[in-house]
Amino acid sequence: MHQSTTVLLIEVGALMFLLGLLGRLSRRFGISPIPLYLLAGLAFGHGGLLPLNASEEFFSVGAEIGVILLLVLLGLEYSADELVGNLRAAAPVGLLDAVLNALPGAAFALILGWGWVAAVVLAGVTWVTSSGVVAKVLADLGRLGNRETPVVLSVLVMEDLAMALYLPLLTALLAGTGLLGGGIALGIAVLAVTVVLVVAIRFGGWISKAISARDPEALLLGIFGLTLLVAGVAAQLKVSAAVGAFLVGIAVSGPVAHHATRLLSPLRDIFAAVFFLFFGLTTDPAHLPPVLLPAIGLAIATIATKILTGYVAARRAGIAVRGRWRAGLALTPRGEFSIVIAGLAVATPGINPELGALATAYVLITVVVGPIIARLPDFEWFKALLRPRPTVVAAVPVQATEAQGALTQHTPDATGQ
Repeated sequence: MHQSTTVLLIEVGALMFLLGLLGRLSRRFGISPIPLYLLAGLAFGHGGLLPLNASEEFFSVGAEIGVILLLVLLGLEYSADELVGNLRAAAPVGLLDAVLNALPGAAFALILGWGWVAAVVLAGVTWVTSSGVVAKVLADLGRLGNRETPVVLSVLVMEDLAMALYLPLLTALLAGTGLLGGGIALGIAVLAVTVVLVVAIRFGGWISKAISARDPEALLLGIFGLTLLVAGVAAQLKVSAAVGAFLVGIAVSGPVAHHATRLLSPLRDIFAAVFFLFFGLTTDPAHLPPVLLPAIGLAIATIATKILTGYVAARRAGIAVRGRWRAGLALTPRGEFSIVIAGLAVATPGINPELGALATAYVLITVVVGPIIARLPDFEWFKALLRPRPTVVAAVPVQATEAQGALTQHTPDATGQ
């Protein structure tokens, strides 16, 4: 066996074993394992305590697969009709989401004097919730069947579809191609999203029939292969791979969806852990302290705006107060899209290099804090705060009551008796 392959196996095996120990530790203390996975990545990534370089490419591919599997399993929970209905209902909320969460990032960049191009970049960084983190949090907390979960998913899908339009425009803006290049990129993105939606909704039944639910091996390979294929084609067309994977899950229905969920769940758990580990591996801790205070301020502001977004969306759907808070708190983490956007900007000449470090610190804060605060509605003290206060009725003095009774007894009626 080649020496590099041996080192790769050792690094991958050691890190995966560590993830298993951290996952068990998190379950024992009743917390999400996501922050622990991120801290492990920081410890063994660039600038960490013990940098491991041989396995970086493996974990890069594994992280992409992790996001794809998280989204396809979310899609398997819902039908095409539910998706269309939720998207129609969520259109006003999608606009509110963009205004509340993109404007703070843009304003922050302008205040720092980074220019309007950096403002457009940072607006995207603060706008989009991490679909991968939210999917993991919902699964860990057992909320996939909750009433507010379709509302959360509709917001995520609206954001992912918006990213399918935003990313080509941003790429054209950074490349300096002007309005013509941006318009062409936008047209391709709109066409690609439309085709994927039509195929998922109109021909979903045929896809389910083409994949047999009786043979677990064939079902696993078929769904897994189809998901990767569609996600790759979507990414090649400048549409989010996450959107492609989600729509594959929407397209599959019936017994096939049920069995596919059972078979893919272990794979999702493995590669989702790899996704969060890889995020930490690619972050150099030395770059974080100079931008930590601005990142904390930006995180506090946009966590609050994202909670408001989820709360309003759930209220429009008729969800109870506790469910509204669950929806808002679940939407707070930013992740994969934010890092992609910042990466595109940093690679462009003329963009302040601190933007990348700020985006990384910001995302890291929200990814660590988000899964923790998402658990707040499950605590008894939080439930007590949400309970309606009992109405206090002023007590009537006994003497006054007795006097009124006596007066009533001696007051003549209409006949004078």
